[in-house]
Amino acid sequence: MSTTETPGWAGPARFLPPAEPTRRDDGARHFPGLTYAVAFGYRPLQLDVWVPDTPAPAPLVVWVHGGAWMIGDRRELPETLRPGQVFDALLSAGLAVATIDYRFTLEAPFPAQLHDAKAAVRYLRSFAGELGVDTTRIGVMGESAGGHLAALVGLTGHRADPEGTLGVVGPSSAVDVVVDWYGVSDLDTMPRQAPPPEIAARLPEELRVPPEDHLVAGLTDATRADASPVTHVTAGAPPFLLLHGTADWLVPFAQSARLATALREAGVPVEFEAVDGAGHIWEGSDDVDGIVDRSVRYLADALIGARA
Repeated sequence: MSTTETPGWAGPARFLPPAEPTRRDDGARHFPGLTYAVAFGYRPLQLDVWVPDTPAPAPLVVWVHGGAWMIGDRRELPETLRPGQVFDALLSAGLAVATIDYRFTLEAPFPAQLHDAKAAVRYLRSFAGELGVDTTRIGVMGESAGGHLAALVGLTGHRADPEGTLGVVGPSSAVDVVVDWYGVSDLDTMPRQAPPPEIAARLPEELRVPPEDHLVAGLTDATRADASPVTHVTAGAPPFLLLHGTADWLVPFAQSARLATALREAGVPVEFEAVDGAGHIWEGSDDVDGIVDRSVRYLADALIGARA
């Protein structure tokens, strides 16, 4: 049936408003599976929100999962962390947290993933009242591919061209602080390396190709450059906390070092910490709890401390 045959129909929904939350034993409210955007021809893009039981609306942190831009789930953390560990730590610190889906690279190449993340931020700002969160200050945090996207969200808030047109349009997608765990920062200096043979033997063919090649497949040089966070660094960028393992073979330590240097040269507040001997997803670290605590304290200081 066409739209002309249905008077008053404005077309397919671009997003869905929040439904009623459930409440945990600790008083925190949980809004599961909110459709923040509909990308026609793809699955609905969803997010979950947890809101702590605080006297005033809590500032918000957006979590972006990793998975080589090809796998992963908004509800799951790396296997080196306890289930829900980051989310529970944020709630305990008085911060609300939203965990988001985004399209994978075999669904759509870059900049679809950035469009999705920015659409999620706009949705959260638009429905802040219904969710009971304070979006006057927002943080974004991610690991691996999610760290890369978190950095891009943080660095492109001043630009209109990477916004996309998904979901809610109009509100700002800018954020106030970024925590980036071992994300890619410069595609031009990423080594094109195959996984070790013992790992490659267990992978499907799609994952044996360097994942960044899937991310920018078919793009022009200009659009490809936009996929590197270092190309977006300006003096107006929000503060960053970068954490990276020195033994990371998948995303080399030099990637975060490169972004830290670019941020410092632009005069952006940045804290860059090496996790000695840790590999990707903190494998080999004996203090993952400390890494989580450090990250949450940084976000709380930036988001809650700023309101004091």
